Amino acid sequence: MKNIRILIASIAILLPVLCQAQDWAKFNRYADQNSQVTVKPKVVFMGDSITEGWAKEDPGFFTDNNFIGRGISGQTTSHMLVRFRRDVIDLDPKYVVILAGTNDIAKNNGEISLENALGNIISMCELAKVNKIKPILCAVLPAAGFYWRPEVKEPAGEIIMLNEMIKKYADAEKIPFVDFHTPLKDESDGLPKIHAADGVHPNLQCYKIMEEIVLKYIR
Repeated sequence: MKNIRILIASIAILLPVLCQAQDWAKFNRYADQNSQVTVKPKVVFMGDSITEGWAKEDPGFFTDNNFIGRGISGQTTSHMLVRFRRDVIDLDPKYVVILAGTNDIAKNNGEISLENALGNIISMCELAKVNKIKPILCAVLPAAGFYWRPEVKEPAGEIIMLNEMIKKYADAEKIPFVDFHTPLKDESDGLPKIHAADGVHPNLQCYKIMEEIVLKYIR
């Protein structure tokens, strides 16, 4: 019994250290870049690998418009909510464009209901509003499957359901809703290869379409 108590005490001491070392929310990913921001950005784009890839594929779209990309590959809405203060609020943009939910449906961080994923998105919007940042919500991009999560079957329907929930909330709160899903989907409600070789991550041509759409909501 004494040894068990010692083991439990050791775990209690070490667990916070291990979590800090792992940097679960990836606070360090943009820490240096954030410290070097000297001009208030017009927009911060918050998201996962789709947003991260956007800034890499078309950096001019961001630099020319005074936009900042804060996407991190693999992240769920839970990760984004945790780092929202550092990667959005502290930069004090006029707008935040939130494109999130793909990895929740892919179960990257384990099981999460669509309601709880939406709750994380709502919390990000509430944080933005109280800090006088205007949120813009985006539909999750279409996907018929996830190559890194083959066990997740037929996610297209869940994506549509989550998008309907996001839109309903956005409409009720008078938050702009950017529908990327409708113009990009194919007959299977997936993202065709003409837009994404792997069915998930847009190519430059696809990002150009997305840019034309989202700019209509940014003044």
